[in-house]
Amino acid sequence: MRKIVNRVLLGLIGLALFAVGALVLIGGLDLPRHWGFTLPSWWPLDDPDQSVLSRASRTRWRDEGWWWPTVFAVLGALVVLTLWWLLAQVRHRRLAQLRIDVGEGGNALLRGPALEHAIEMEARRMEGVDGAKVTLHRRRGVPGVKVALTLAAHAEPGRVLETLETEQLGNARASVALDVLPSEVRLRSDRHPATRVE
Repeated sequence: MRKIVNRVLLGLIGLALFAVGALVLIGGLDLPRHWGFTLPSWWPLDDPDQSVLSRASRTRWRDEGWWWPTVFAVLGALVVLTLWWLLAQVRHRRLAQLRIDVGEGGNALLRGPALEHAIEMEARRMEGVDGAKVTLHRRRGVPGVKVALTLAAHAEPGRVLETLETEQLGNARASVALDVLPSEVRLRSDRHPATRVE
């Protein structure tokens, strides 16, 4: 979801900047006169000596009671949205380490990437699996795992899911002494090029 939001926001910002840049560049460089074309009547900048905003445009709403509250509200909303976007980029839910109870009051720390790698290696050995990507995360204080599997053309998704739950994730739960390890599994097929038959 975050990747989609990032792409949409960057696309909209890029389009807006491109439009404003083209608007200023065409008028500022006096391109219509140099290249011999005319601009539409609604085009705001058609003279290189013209300012982007006229004095009348800059001062039109200053005496209105709603103007400054609206300006501050819009700018405040932009600041809040920008901070939210920034925090969404740096927020890191990936689990760096797990504390394991080894008995007799002792604890051990297991690196999250080590467990991810172990589950990935086991998942890749499964019948019908061409690739695996595992991410360990923490949600609401409980460790969980996200698994993305790339299935071969002959794979049986039901059997792959059953094997993953009972064996690979079961082994992971047992190794870190957890009763439950919530999992989210995403399956996708391996795209092979079409084979020509003669």
